[in-house]
Amino acid sequence: MLLFFSFLSVFSQTRLASVLSDHMVLQQKSNVALWGKDKPNVRIIVRSTWGKDAYSLSDMYGNWKVNIETIEAGGPYEIEIVGSERIVLHDVLLGEVWICSGQSNMKMPLIGNYGQPVFDSNLEILNSTNKNLRFFDVACTTSSVPLDDCEGEWKLSNPRTASKFSAVAYFYGKMLQSQLDVPIGLICSAWGGTPAQAWTPRYVIDEGFKEFENSIEDVKSYSSKTPTLLYNSMIHPLINYTIKGAIWYQGEANRSNPEQYLRLFPAMIESWRKAWRLGDFPFYFVQVAPLGWGDGQWPLIREAQLKSMLAVHNCGMVVTLDIGEPTCIHPPHKKAVGQRLALWALAKTYGYTELQYSGPVYRSMEIRGKEVFLNFDYAPNGVTSMYKELKYFEVAGLDNIYHPAEARIDKGQLKVWCDDVEEPVNVRYAWSDYVDGCLFNTAGLPASSFRTDSFGVK
Repeated sequence: MLLFFSFLSVFSQTRLASVLSDHMVLQQKSNVALWGKDKPNVRIIVRSTWGKDAYSLSDMYGNWKVNIETIEAGGPYEIEIVGSERIVLHDVLLGEVWICSGQSNMKMPLIGNYGQPVFDSNLEILNSTNKNLRFFDVACTTSSVPLDDCEGEWKLSNPRTASKFSAVAYFYGKMLQSQLDVPIGLICSAWGGTPAQAWTPRYVIDEGFKEFENSIEDVKSYSSKTPTLLYNSMIHPLINYTIKGAIWYQGEANRSNPEQYLRLFPAMIESWRKAWRLGDFPFYFVQVAPLGWGDGQWPLIREAQLKSMLAVHNCGMVVTLDIGEPTCIHPPHKKAVGQRLALWALAKTYGYTELQYSGPVYRSMEIRGKEVFLNFDYAPNGVTSMYKELKYFEVAGLDNIYHPAEARIDKGQLKVWCDDVEEPVNVRYAWSDYVDGCLFNTAGLPASSFRTDSFGVK
């Protein structure tokens, strides 16, 4: 086997990782990496038409990597790579690059799934031609060891390509491109039905999640759900590619163990940041949508996601309590999801400080007799029902038994009470599998389900 690989190395020619190709978008104003394979000990010269050059030498195995400085957004440019052969990359843009990952709600294409629509898809597909919006879709595959390359190619947005690309990522990128007026590159690495542990590197599993050891050792049962396998094949090949940040839509496959997810999800985020070596890059994610079937675990996984957002630096969460579907795990409101993700990026990453970008997050409460007054962050003008009926509120007394409660909003202040609870102690909202959210800030962004007793704040 070693002789076979040595033979390949000696007679290999200059080649690049798949993500480095014609039509790609490189992160602007950065020091980006280009990498690939060649014969051993070959001088690698990289020249760009934006005026920056770089040099390297392939190692004894033929691996090489160079870093080249990028300027402000623009293009198209060309990049020439000269090793034992000459390669020219055409139509390269400089702009903003985002990883888009998760399970089926991220993977769901703009055209929709079989029997499952995406609202406004026809009109969006018809108007999707945009040379400054580009996609790279990572092929779904697994690996027991970290890979250096993946399958995929860069494509310009048009009706043919956009219809097959992630709807959430498309709407996210479209809004960023429109507002920032720079090229946007979206790398979608998603696979339906997959848990967070599949997207997490082995060392994290070994150090903190011994409960996954048996499934890792059982080679015969390997699948897309096996811990570490998707990180190895669909994330690790990308970690040299300079990005601005990541968006994530996942959690459904982990709903049976919300306590574990509260440890696992932040650990996964931290491991990605460590792998990319770009500091605490922005990580914006989508809370799972309400669903009419389940075992009572949906509010608990939503709570785990809310707590993750509050605990992890430079992290933001989109709430979908108002746009779920009682009978479908893939809600059609992908435009709202993508645009809400874009609000986080515009406000927190790109300096649009005048925007409201998060739904209300419970902060504190004040008890006055039988009434409980609730206060929220991310609601500078107070909260509103957006003219919907206020419901899904419950109040518990000293016995910690929750009872249905009444609610009223007066000048942005939420008040909750229950005539059957003389001495209220805690309040919870939307604490069931399916709800149609009715609590918002004045920008129309919904609050997550919450319970005051889990915050330790009275």
